[in-house]
Amino acid sequence: MKILVIGGSYFFGRVFVMQAAWEHDITVVNRGTYSMEEFGVRQIKGDRRDASVWKTCGEDYDAIVDFCAYEKEDIAIVLRNLPGKTGQYIFISTVDVYERGGEAGKRAKKDETTPFEQRTFSGEAGAYIAGKIALEKELAKECAKRNINYTVLRPAILYGPFNYAPRESAYIRMIVQGGVLPRITGTTGRFQFLYVKDAAEAVLKCLFNQTACGQAYNLCGDEVLTYDSFLEGLKEAADVELRELPVPYGQAGAQGIPLPFPVTEEETELYSNEKSKRELGMDYTGFPEGMAKTYRAFKGVFM
Repeated sequence: MKILVIGGSYFFGRVFVMQAAWEHDITVVNRGTYSMEEFGVRQIKGDRRDASVWKTCGEDYDAIVDFCAYEKEDIAIVLRNLPGKTGQYIFISTVDVYERGGEAGKRAKKDETTPFEQRTFSGEAGAYIAGKIALEKELAKECAKRNINYTVLRPAILYGPFNYAPRESAYIRMIVQGGVLPRITGTTGRFQFLYVKDAAEAVLKCLFNQTACGQAYNLCGDEVLTYDSFLEGLKEAADVELRELPVPYGQAGAQGIPLPFPVTEEETELYSNEKSKRELGMDYTGFPEGMAKTYRAFKGVFM
């Protein structure tokens, strides 16, 4: 099958391409920051908002997988300018599209029927959420015009090999290079992770799957984590002697320690993965196993 991947060279997209290239004919369109040609795929370099880029994609594609649509019109520009046909569009959104709030400590897990957030938040995070909501609506509208099947995937917090964002990799660096594991104290926040290879597997399960057409799926692991359980998982994964350093969360920033996950219960938002397990047959990697694999992948990078 011919698949057009938009993005696809950094983290989630990269892992998907690495897995999918074994059995599909893949063309990747991105800015070319990282070469993907070693995986046997065709790479077209360009800005997705430049309409002329899409006119160079003259073939018909069985599916489009879009990892990097963030702003209104990002999807419309693609579909309005592709000269060929496509049968399916898979859009990577986020669980952050759901309305926030609820009584602290008693929130039910949000499923795919939860309404979108209606409020507008400031800053980069607010723009990211608003963009993903607008694009989910745009996807449905533009695909309906062209009789294209579509699927939306909403991942939770991604972790795993190739994640160079300052999340788990920052803590692994401290372990490998300094033998130190910060113990963040005073936190009450809870959160859910998604191992990146599970995310890639979800995309593969949606390809050419009639059950997934017109559907959205939350993607997240079964465990609900805290900073304590996250750090304990890192400790179990590490193969070096560690010195644990208690750090009150209010002092972490001053010590250069990132706090990339919800710190307080008020920030907590939890999600149901039941639909993805039921309809896609997802079987999520347990956090201890996923973190052990992630640690091993990064250890060689940071040594």
